[in-house]
Amino acid sequence: MLNPNSAIERVKNHLAYKLGQTVIDFTNSSSGGGYIALFKKLYKIKKQHKKQQKIYQQTIQVFPQLKYPSLEACSDYEQALRYKFHLSYMLGEVLIKAYQTWYTGGGFKLKNNIKKANKEFQIFREIFKEFDQINSSILEGLIDNKQLFLKEFSRIKNILKIHQDYKAILDNIFHNFNYFIQNFDLIEEWLLSDDFKERYKKENHPYPSLLDPKKLNDKNEKINYHNIPAELAWEMNLPLPDNYEFVWLGGHAMGCAALNLFFQRCNVNVKWCGYLNGFDRFVFNYHLLVSNSSSYNALQIFEYRTFTNKFEEEKFFSSFSSKKKILISYKDPFTMIKTILNANIVKSEYYIQDKKLNASNITKNTIDILQRYKRKYNKYNIKDFDPYLLQHQILIQEFLLKYFKNSKKYFLDMNDIQPENAFITLEKLATYFNFTKPSILDKQFYQEKKSLATTFLLHYFPLILDFDEFEIEINAKELNYSKKDDISDLFFKKKIYIDNHQIHFYINKNLDFDKKLYIKIKKIILQLIYIIKKYINLNQPLCEKDILHYLSLDKKYRDIYLKIINYNLTTLKQHRPDIVASWKYYQEFEKMCKELDE
Repeated sequence: MLNPNSAIERVKNHLAYKLGQTVIDFTNSSSGGGYIALFKKLYKIKKQHKKQQKIYQQTIQVFPQLKYPSLEACSDYEQALRYKFHLSYMLGEVLIKAYQTWYTGGGFKLKNNIKKANKEFQIFREIFKEFDQINSSILEGLIDNKQLFLKEFSRIKNILKIHQDYKAILDNIFHNFNYFIQNFDLIEEWLLSDDFKERYKKENHPYPSLLDPKKLNDKNEKINYHNIPAELAWEMNLPLPDNYEFVWLGGHAMGCAALNLFFQRCNVNVKWCGYLNGFDRFVFNYHLLVSNSSSYNALQIFEYRTFTNKFEEEKFFSSFSSKKKILISYKDPFTMIKTILNANIVKSEYYIQDKKLNASNITKNTIDILQRYKRKYNKYNIKDFDPYLLQHQILIQEFLLKYFKNSKKYFLDMNDIQPENAFITLEKLATYFNFTKPSILDKQFYQEKKSLATTFLLHYFPLILDFDEFEIEINAKELNYSKKDDISDLFFKKKIYIDNHQIHFYINKNLDFDKKLYIKIKKIILQLIYIIKKYINLNQPLCEKDILHYLSLDKKYRDIYLKIINYNLTTLKQHRPDIVASWKYYQEFEKMCKELDE
C-alpha cells in the first residue's frame, strides 16, 4: 500500500517511473513474449494508473482530509527528487511523450529519444557523483531547466572544473543554480574573467559575487541593480551598488543624530536604518542606493549588537567596497557614558498620558506632569548600569573597523560638532568627502542644539495650555511638527530657553488679544516656564565627575571600564593620539587608574 507521507514512494508511483521501470525490467529479462507483450504490459499499467487517479480524486471529494500532503512537505523530498533523474523516470517521460505525439510522428522518434534519455541519464549521474552540494533547490532547478542545462553541459562542466578548488563560488553557483542556468552566458563571462580572478578567487574571498559588479552598476546592461531584487542580490553575494561616497561608523550617545541633520542640510542622503540584522540592513542599504541613483549617498553603521549571526555579519560587511572612504566618529568615552545614563528617563508611579494644563490652576497641573518622569540613574546607583552594553551600542568603532582595514579613514572628534564649531567642521568634511558645503546663510542652523535625548523636555512636550476658549501649544523647537501659528514673538522679544533648548508657542487660530488677555496669557506662560526650570534644576543629570568618582571606589568595575574603553580606542590611538589627548575625562580616568592600581 502506498505511503502518502513518503515522497520517494509517490515519485516511484508516478506513471513515468512505472513505465520506465517496466522497460528496464523487460530489457534485463530473458522471458519471452517480445515487444508485443511489452506494449500490452505498458498499456495495462497506463490504464491501471488512470483508474487509480480517478479513484483518488473521487475519494478526496468525499473525504478531503485524505488528500495527500504536498511532496515538499515530506521528510524525504530531497531524496525523492533524485528519483526523477533515474533512468526509469527518464525513459518513462520519453514513452509518455511518444504516446502524446503518436499521430504527429512521435513513434518514429522513440528509438532516438530512448538513446538520448540514456545519454542524459549518464550526464546527470556524473554530476551527482562529482558534486556533493546538490540539494533540493538545485534538483528543482535542474528539473525546471533540464534541456537548457543539457544544451550547455560541456560549458557548465568547464566552469565547475575550473573553480573546483574555490568552494565559495561553487556554493554560490549551486545555491542559485536556477538563476545560474538561466543566465549562464553572462555568468560564464564573469567567472572566466581576470577581474573575477583578481578580485575574488586569488584571495579566496568567502563571498564571491555571482555577477559582474561593474555591469550591475550600468543601467544600460540588461541585468543591473535596478532589476535585481535586494533579497536575490543577498543570496548571490552581490556587493552593494556603487553609488555611495563614504561609510560613516559611529555609535549612540555621541551626537550622531545632530551630525545626521547637518549632512542632510548639505544634500548628503544618509539615513539611520534602525536596529536591523545583517540581511535586513543589506536590504535597507540596497533599496536606499537603488532608489537614489543620482543623489550623493552615504551609508551609516551605528550598532553592533544587532549582528547576532556571525555569518550574516561577515557577509554584510563584505558587501562594502574597500575603495570607499570611511568617516569614524569618536567622543570622550565618559561624556558618552554620561549621555547614555542620563537618557534613561523613565515613567514614574504618577504617570498618566494626558498633557493638557488647565490655565486656571497652572502650578498644580504643571507639577503633576513633571512628576510623571524620573531619571533611572543617579550618583548612588551607577553600579546598576551594565558596562558590557557599551561594547554593543556605544563603544563599537573597533569592532566595525576590522572590516575596513584597507579603506581610507577620517577620524572625527564629535566635540567638533558642538554649536560653536559645527559650521567649520562641516566645511572641512565637505572638502574632504566632496559634498555640498554648508551655506553661510544657514550658519545659525549649525549653531543650535539638536538633541533632547538627555532632557526631561523630550518627555514633557508638547504641552497644551487650556484657556477654555482656545489652547496654546508649548514645544521645543527641535520637536515641533505643528502646522499651527507660531506666536512666540508676540509675547517675547527675546528667545525663551529651557535647559538650553529654544521654546516656542503655537495657536491653532487667529485671535485678537486685548491688553488684559495678553497680560494674563504672558503671566501664566512665565509661571509655567519658571516651574519647569526649577524642577529641572532640582533634578540635575549625572556629570562625568560622578561616574569617575564611582569608579574610583570600585576596582572591579574600574578594570572592566578600562578594558572596554581602551580596546575601542586601539586604532584611534595609533592614528590620532591628539584626539585622545584632548579628552579631559578620559585623561583623568587613565591618571586615576595608574595612581590607584600601582
